Amino acid sequence: MAEILASVISYFQQLPWLELIAMLLSLAYVILAAKGSLWCWLAAFVSTALYTVIFYDVLLLMDSALNGYYLLMAVYGYWQWSKNSNNSQDDNAGLTIVSWDLSWHVKSCSGLAILAVGLGYLMANYTSAHLPYLDTFTTVYAVFTTYLVANKVLENWLYWIVIDLVSIYLYIEKGLIPTTVLFVIFVIAACYGYGKWLILYKKSAVKLQPATSS
Repeated sequence: MAEILASVISYFQQLPWLELIAMLLSLAYVILAAKGSLWCWLAAFVSTALYTVIFYDVLLLMDSALNGYYLLMAVYGYWQWSKNSNNSQDDNAGLTIVSWDLSWHVKSCSGLAILAVGLGYLMANYTSAHLPYLDTFTTVYAVFTTYLVANKVLENWLYWIVIDLVSIYLYIEKGLIPTTVLFVIFVIAACYGYGKWLILYKKSAVKLQPATSS
């Protein structure tokens, strides 16, 4: 445990400021999204813009492209969340949570699984990717789940919990201990986010119930 802690401290001491800012803003995005704050998308926009440049600079072109997608989704997410906003001081004022049918999620997950297996096969056979199937799984589902966040779908947090848990295993395998710690925090934040959004969803569902006559 002491060695892991020393490794984390050493990593952050040597971490370039640009990457550190990107990591902190990425964490801020998750926490603010869990709270239902519109400002989460500003944090997402800046962090993904930084990561797009960082990954491109070290020739991680697919990661750079993925963050380019996240950059566009930050703009889309801000637009979606702000449509019903009335500039209230309440973070949750413009946040109307929706829940999509289980059958829809089953069909979506099945389609995404087929896509992930296909892309994983290509990565496994035509690239030097490490753990290509798991890596492709997290990427494909992360792209899809970001869309769910932008559309305020309650179940997005359940997807993130699974994605982050798989990512933790990947990062442990690659020896990326600080990033592993960050994703452990992401799992906790996703659990909090699901609980928070579930409460908001139930409250909004009650408000939508027709009044009963006495």
